[in-house]
Amino acid sequence: MKKTLMAGLLSALFASSASAFDAFVIRDIRVEGLQRTEAGTVFNYLPVKTGETMTDEKASQAIKALFATGFFKDVRIEIEGDALVVIVEERPAIASIDFVGMKAFDKDQLRKALKDVGLAESRIFDRAMLEKSEQEVKRQYLSKGYYAAKVTATVTPLERNRVGLSFNVEENDVAKIKQINIVGAKVFEEKELLEVFALQEPGWLTWYTKNDQYSKQKLSGDLEALRSFYLDRGYLEFNVESTQVSISPDKQDIYITININEGTQYSVSSVKLAGNLLLPDEEFRKLVKVQPGEIYSREKLTETTKSISDRLGDEGYAFANVNAAPELSKDKREAAFTIFVDPGRRVYVRRINVTGNNKTRDEVIRREIRQMESAWYDGAKINKSRSRVDRLGYFDEVTVETPPVPGTTDQVDVNVNVKEKPTGSLMLGAGFSSTEKLVLSTSINQQNLFGSGKSLGLQVNTSKVNKVYSVSFTDPYYTVDGVSRGFDFYRRTTNTNNLNYIATYDISSIGGGVRYGIPIGEDDTIALGASVDSTSLDLTSTSPQIYQDFVAANGSKFNTLVGSAGWVKDTVDSRIFPTKGYMQRVFGEMGLPGANLKYYRANYQYQRFWPVTRSVTFMLNGEVGVAGGYGSKDLPFWKNFYAGGIGSVRGYEGSTLGPRDVTTDNSLGGTRRLVGGAELLFAMPGMGQDKSVRPSVFLDAGQVWGKEQKVSLSDLRYSVGVALAWTSPMGPLKFSLAKPFKNKPEDRLQRLQFQMGTTF
Repeated sequence: MKKTLMAGLLSALFASSASAFDAFVIRDIRVEGLQRTEAGTVFNYLPVKTGETMTDEKASQAIKALFATGFFKDVRIEIEGDALVVIVEERPAIASIDFVGMKAFDKDQLRKALKDVGLAESRIFDRAMLEKSEQEVKRQYLSKGYYAAKVTATVTPLERNRVGLSFNVEENDVAKIKQINIVGAKVFEEKELLEVFALQEPGWLTWYTKNDQYSKQKLSGDLEALRSFYLDRGYLEFNVESTQVSISPDKQDIYITININEGTQYSVSSVKLAGNLLLPDEEFRKLVKVQPGEIYSREKLTETTKSISDRLGDEGYAFANVNAAPELSKDKREAAFTIFVDPGRRVYVRRINVTGNNKTRDEVIRREIRQMESAWYDGAKINKSRSRVDRLGYFDEVTVETPPVPGTTDQVDVNVNVKEKPTGSLMLGAGFSSTEKLVLSTSINQQNLFGSGKSLGLQVNTSKVNKVYSVSFTDPYYTVDGVSRGFDFYRRTTNTNNLNYIATYDISSIGGGVRYGIPIGEDDTIALGASVDSTSLDLTSTSPQIYQDFVAANGSKFNTLVGSAGWVKDTVDSRIFPTKGYMQRVFGEMGLPGANLKYYRANYQYQRFWPVTRSVTFMLNGEVGVAGGYGSKDLPFWKNFYAGGIGSVRGYEGSTLGPRDVTTDNSLGGTRRLVGGAELLFAMPGMGQDKSVRPSVFLDAGQVWGKEQKVSLSDLRYSVGVALAWTSPMGPLKFSLAKPFKNKPEDRLQRLQFQMGTTF
């Protein structure tokens, strides 16, 4: 005899009002209707087991428990004698999720977002969850400014109790900021204030930056930037009264209105230091950037508190607390500041941890760290450590954190985290010219060989002009004190007959040498080297007369012992994305006495970076080169200086500036070289802290003079232009578009130049 005790949830809800059956002892439990769900799952949720007494109350609890799993859309309980039969109808499973008409998002990325709210393939279909997911898709579109987007979800039944979900999207156009109004600005023009905003009205570059698309986060950042603008100019009582964001009826235009109260401008009446001043008062005073009588600037005050905190950090007080409290005199429009200094406890470093270096060995990083374990915390040494690790050039990003050790008050750990980048490179140099069309050169270099910090380079160039086979190896820590040693071996052949702009000659050289780098300070290194070179020279009938005169006087085969020496001081903070510091380098080489080539070459370079803002850096670069012969010998003409092209004066063909042969009009190079330039480097708009792309605007200048020519600045050639450096997934790429000026008709111009490579 079969008896249906309860059917569906409705019966379960009212089961307590009327008894549907007499209580009985369960001898068997069966489950029917399952397709995907395991029977054990049902047994786990049932509040009764075999051998127990089944009652109305337990039946109601069983149905509620099974419905609560979300696996079933109907549940019935029947009895057959002393057996309990649970009959279920499963909800369908989601077989697929698709998006139709979607262009603004990556579909896989959106599937992941839906999975976070509970909707994913192979999961049980729940219509309530479908509505929630539909709202999530709309929210994703709203976050990108698609306020007119329409999202409709459809459910398609499939075989084997499955469904396919499809989100049909009508994206429409992105809503753009039509107007930004600042109400209440009296001291500054609205145009000047809007320049500090990231959000902008549509302009010529906003198609790329997307800054004409409204974002709540960007607006919050802009309001803080506006506040900083006023506070840095003395308006201590500045306040944003309200903001209104409205959208047009067609949901295409957004209007932003910001109401502000500027207040009055305050000057600084006095600055006092108070608290536990561990260092002499005079030393603290040097760090104070805010001076009495000046207009108040929050930027200067923040710089002051940070400088004091950093200085205490250099003495081991890692958790120093420095705060400035103002006292306002509204009648006089003056503010008096008291800077309270609380150094806290002096701490020392328990452990230095290095993470993120999957390939690079720990020792390569640790030998650059100047902070020692078990020593007093030193903020300057920690900053220097981060800079030295960054300057290795092996990492895209280097971060240093100093968390306190749990359970202690006087210990910290130093956590150095690096993000490795490919350090091997296959470089291709390329340029366009009217004479040679596309010119290519190649080289292979591995800067971090097997993660050891050693570098190995191989250059192979088999062009018609230059045939180069060279190998170089450098061990930056040949000794534990940081003395480096390197070896170079090369075979070079140059035949300029195929060039229309350089004087013709054919030269072949083979040689090798050793070089050492000796550190004499934290940022100073002396370089010493010696090499042996064997060169043979061959001229043609079209070679310049001065070349033929050199061969007549000195012969065409030369064996030379070359000595080199140099000094480098490098304080630049990063190899990848420099923002501050300078590099000063002097280098010279000489054909040593006893050989048939007696010459010298000396070069001096100075390069400096200044941070203008967080995203803008100003760079100056200058180079001077001098060369000549000694002991009645002339400078070998293949040791001449050249200029023009990427690396010297952009906008001019490579190596074409300077003296020309009067017969062929080809470049001869010179004995003196002057190159310089200024460049404004930017972070790529819209890319946040991404350091892989760096555009710039530049001014280049330079020239080369021959032995008999007088050096005159009026001979300098100039160019201005834009450039782009990109560490792309394919490798480093440099691009420049230049406009030469103060050039002469005989100059060879090359406005578009680029260099590209691939990394491994």
